[in-house]
Amino acid sequence: MLGRYVRERGVIPLELAIHKMTVLPATVFGLGGRGSVAVGNAADLVVFDPETVADAATYDEPTAAPRGIPFVFVNGTLVVDGGAQTEARPGRILRRVP
Repeated sequence: MLGRYVRERGVIPLELAIHKMTVLPATVFGLGGRGSVAVGNAADLVVFDPETVADAATYDEPTAAPRGIPFVFVNGTLVVDGGAQTEARPGRILRRVP
C-alpha cells in the first residue's frame, strides 16, 4: 500500500494509509493498547523510508522481505535489524478487549 498507492499512484495520503493499517484495524478488532503510539500501549513500531518502502513479494517468492523497512519492534523488542530478521520472537496471541 505505501509504495504503490501512496508514493507511486498518489491515491491516498501517507497519514491516512498508516491510520488504515494501524489504528483502524486495532479499533475494529478490539485490540486495546495496540495501533497507536501512546503511554501504556504495546511498543509495536515499524521504521520505514517512505521513499523506498515497497512490497517485494511475488507469486513465485511470496515470502520475500519488503524493501525500505530497516527496523521493526514488537512489544518493544527489535525483530528486524537493518532489514534482517533477528532471532527474537516476542509476539503473543492477542485477545479482543470489549
